[in-house]
Amino acid sequence: MKSTQWFIAPIKAYQYISKMLPSSCRYYPSCSHYGVWQFDTNRADRAFLATAARILRCNQLFRGGIDYPVIVYKPKPLLYLCRSKIRVKYWLIPKKNNRYYVIKDFDFEENIAL
Repeated sequence: MKSTQWFIAPIKAYQYISKMLPSSCRYYPSCSHYGVWQFDTNRADRAFLATAARILRCNQLFRGGIDYPVIVYKPKPLLYLCRSKIRVKYWLIPKKNNRYYVIKDFDFEENIAL
């Protein structure tokens, strides 16, 4: 179990409960999905700060809209990618200076056994 699973578990519990409530997030992806994506792709401290800042922005004083997570990532060499079969969960779209937008591949199936 990854150490970030400790942070993701309460978010998943909230997502389960919030399915019974009307949607109220002003952003896409929702704040809870944003948090899960951050913890999946970023260090725990950076993900925690980015998620907290996003939750604080989710109110009437901000317009909302599309706000994908941004992470700092240094790409691996191309030969590293050719060694094994790759299952893509998140797409990284370049922004600037080793910063990337994180976009989830919705065709990804998490319960597939390799």
